[in-house]
Amino acid sequence: MLKLAIYGKGGIGKSTMTANLAAAFALSGKKVIQIGCDPKADSTINLLGGQALQPVMDYLRSHEDYPGDYREISREGFGGVLCLETGGPTPGLGCAGRGIIATFQLLEELELFEKIQPDVVLYDVLGDVVCGGFAAPIREGYAEKVLIVTSGEKMALYAANNIFTAVKNFEDRSYARVLGLILNHRDVDQETEKVQRFAKERGLEIVGEIERSGEIIRYEDMGKTVIEGDPSLPVSQTFLNLADRLWKIGGAG
Repeated sequence: MLKLAIYGKGGIGKSTMTANLAAAFALSGKKVIQIGCDPKADSTINLLGGQALQPVMDYLRSHEDYPGDYREISREGFGGVLCLETGGPTPGLGCAGRGIIATFQLLEELELFEKIQPDVVLYDVLGDVVCGGFAAPIREGYAEKVLIVTSGEKMALYAANNIFTAVKNFEDRSYARVLGLILNHRDVDQETEKVQRFAKERGLEIVGEIERSGEIIRYEDMGKTVIEGDPSLPVSQTFLNLADRLWKIGGAG
């Protein structure tokens, strides 16, 4: 099983990267689970035809009893990808990271992974600050490898460095490790060179580059990934090739 946590600065395109990778893995015949670990709960929307999924935390607040089956808090999307969203507390109240921890505990009780037996599990994680809750996917052993999404923008690289430093601390304790960077191009001046230099200084590999594409936005406006919209597009092929590469270098194939 390939278990990846995808981190990066808010707004850098983590959900776009994650959903398209989930769709790419599914198109290649893999059984995939995608778990959105962000209070906005919008990670899986483009796998579900633009329809938002009720977050686990919202379910728990509106029901007296815990769900008896994972199907009550999940939905199948494109390619059979099983989609879940952790959600978070009522806005302004409580710690968002606790929503992730509570969701993971519930998934263990429901024996989700034992019942589904996925090939790939993707965690889309808010990553500006890797606090205890948002570090749960890697700290608790749910994800074994981390991908960091960045552009050449200063604040994106600043966040990427914070994430890299945090994961290195966990790696020293035999937790997850950084598998590499995904460069999500924003057409910044000398963007490739900036990210290449950042990667080299930290001994990281740029495992994938996603060129800026209007096709991504066009299909997201339809509630789709580009993989679902048109798998023959160059940007779709990039995601498909990246998924294949991650499967191989991630030790799963």
